[in-house]
Amino acid sequence: MTTGPFDLTGKVAIVTGGNGGIGLGMARGLAEAGADIAVVGRNEAKSNAAAAELKQCGIRAISVIADVTGKTAVADMVGRTVRELGRIDILVNNAGINIRKPPHALDLDEWDSVIRTNLTSAFLCSQAVHPAMKAAGGGKIINIGSMMSIFGASFAPAYAASKGGIVQFTRSCAVAWAADNIQANAVLPGWIDTDLTRRARREIDGLHDKVLGRTPAARWGAIADFAGIAVFLASSASDFVTGTAIPVDGGFSVMG
Repeated sequence: MTTGPFDLTGKVAIVTGGNGGIGLGMARGLAEAGADIAVVGRNEAKSNAAAAELKQCGIRAISVIADVTGKTAVADMVGRTVRELGRIDILVNNAGINIRKPPHALDLDEWDSVIRTNLTSAFLCSQAVHPAMKAAGGGKIINIGSMMSIFGASFAPAYAASKGGIVQFTRSCAVAWAADNIQANAVLPGWIDTDLTRRARREIDGLHDKVLGRTPAARWGAIADFAGIAVFLASSASDFVTGTAIPVDGGFSVMG
């Protein structure tokens, strides 16, 4: 277990999309620092497996099956977490999808689906946990943005709009809830080796080589690269850090 400003013993975290990819990488970091975890996802088998793995860190973990684009489902998720784990101190808004099409080829229902999953869910979950965090004397909200919060891409109009929105939403929460001792920050992943980006590499010619060529670290990120930033932003170490958007990208965003 961790000690000092990074110690999360006794804290409870909700991680949406926490059963794989970046969400699971963050959940592992939080669990290793002592936090109890509610793994939220739509795939029951994956969520159950993730919760079972996290329990091996000696913490409590539950699997919550929920569609975080629905207000009732989100309220039920929060209610169950409080009932079973006792409180809510940390929220990681990580649920997300992408539909890779140029703007002229994207259907309205596809646009709506991406915005609802990536951005509206963060709003619903943040709003829903606010009373519990306020009652606990404070809290930490970590929203997952993207390099597309900074850059444009011809193949990601809805995704980029949703991730740009995440940064501005994060700033609004940071300002609105500072008086409640709630810090809200965004993490902007670069090109990370996940199921989603493996699919992107199949769909976009030359993507692998372009990413390596522009990334000073000369590698794709791993989900383990998100454990540390999660613990920092979830712990008392970041009590005076709020409203930020922090790239975790191996230097991709600073390359000319």
